[in-house]
Amino acid sequence: MKITKVQTAFVEVPADEPLANGPEEKGATRKLIAVKVSTDQGLQGVSVAFFGGGITPALKSAIDSLGALAVGMDPQCTEPIHAKFRVAGSHAGPGGIFTLASSAIDIALWDIKGKAAGKPVSELLGGFRKTVPTYASGALMRSFPLKHVVKAAETLVKKGYTQMKTQLALPGDTNPPKEVERIRLIREAIGDKIDLMCDINQRWDVRQAISIGKQVERYHLFWLEDVVAHDDYPSLARVTAALDTPVAGGEYVYGSVPFRHMMEARSVDIIMIDLMRSCGITGFMKIAGMAEAFNLPVVSHLIPEIQVHTIAAIPNGLTVEYMPWTFRCYKEVPVPKNGMLTVPNKPGLGLEFDPKVVKFK
Repeated sequence: MKITKVQTAFVEVPADEPLANGPEEKGATRKLIAVKVSTDQGLQGVSVAFFGGGITPALKSAIDSLGALAVGMDPQCTEPIHAKFRVAGSHAGPGGIFTLASSAIDIALWDIKGKAAGKPVSELLGGFRKTVPTYASGALMRSFPLKHVVKAAETLVKKGYTQMKTQLALPGDTNPPKEVERIRLIREAIGDKIDLMCDINQRWDVRQAISIGKQVERYHLFWLEDVVAHDDYPSLARVTAALDTPVAGGEYVYGSVPFRHMMEARSVDIIMIDLMRSCGITGFMKIAGMAEAFNLPVVSHLIPEIQVHTIAAIPNGLTVEYMPWTFRCYKEVPVPKNGMLTVPNKPGLGLEFDPKVVKFK
């Protein structure tokens, strides 16, 4: 089997919050790149890419350039394709747009692998289980009014979610009492049986992380995420050692090497992997295996329609982030039931682009 074509399409979707009808910024959108890899045997693989922000056209161009290099190669042999990409992008890697572009192509290649084998990607990767826990994400954002957040948390419970994530490091004139009060009110709204995670997005320093982190321990958070700068491994380790609440991190780093540094420094208790920054599914599996060797669980970041396969495949997969930013691109996506996601039983990723939304030229 040979790759015959790699196509990309610019996609712009509303930046809404559908899980609990969160406040919307009028006219705000999310800019995505849809990717389709075609073969001489008629099989096609799909994926998406983003994080390009204001230079999304450059990301699209990078995918197009790397895709041209993959034409004529066997889509089932991902390592030589990655090797060719690394040589071509040696002066631009390993982070940034180069990795985002190579990751997008890699994900589509695994879709082809699954279709060629007639199996879901999760089974090719290990097939540890068919269903995985999932948590509602994006409905309890720091920018939303507290009154809405409390009501939204109650709504998520009524919808059957057993896990959900909020944020601290509040915008504006915040202080530790305000931060702690927010968690208290959310916990009271959802009860003690719901897992509550909290993302800081690198906004605290070490003293804030330890001080506020200790004050919210009474509310039994499932984890605190990205509490300080993502690449300050000694500071992360200080916070992790000081708190009873588990600390999660990893979504911001590119490739596998930073994860090795993170694990060697005992910086976090939970490894979070972003498929678009990890060199795709191929990179995800390498990082997940490393995490298993360090006795650490793995959680996903974004694109749950794809990450359901990766987390379900591995023995140390903990939960899938359910944030449906990309769902408008597809005809059908996995839907949670009683806090669980079921792996699609179709070959490959089980995804098909909606031609009304994703339009290739």
